[in-house]
Amino acid sequence: MPVSLLLIEISVLVLIFNIPFGYWRQDVKRASLQWFLAIHIPVPFIIVVRIFSDIGFHWITYVFLVSTFFLGQLIGGRIYKYRKDRHTVSSCLFMDLMRNS
Repeated sequence: MPVSLLLIEISVLVLIFNIPFGYWRQDVKRASLQWFLAIHIPVPFIIVVRIFSDIGFHWITYVFLVSTFFLGQLIGGRIYKYRKDRHTVSSCLFMDLMRNS
């Protein structure tokens, strides 16, 4: 598989993986332990994906993966704000989707 296609696939995976953590981060106090965990728990996952996918640690991979990491966090936070105006929400995106669907 070409590296560029693999990099795009992994970037999408990182984006999707970070959305629930951004949702969680939006519901907790800034700079608290939970806020810190919501940001940093996905990092080991991304490192493992980088190692096992053989995309390496080249500078261009950082651009893609860091961008999608923060974009996933941002999208998760926006989903939280959107749902908060319309539904009763908790810190867990999956539970809120099951409860309010």
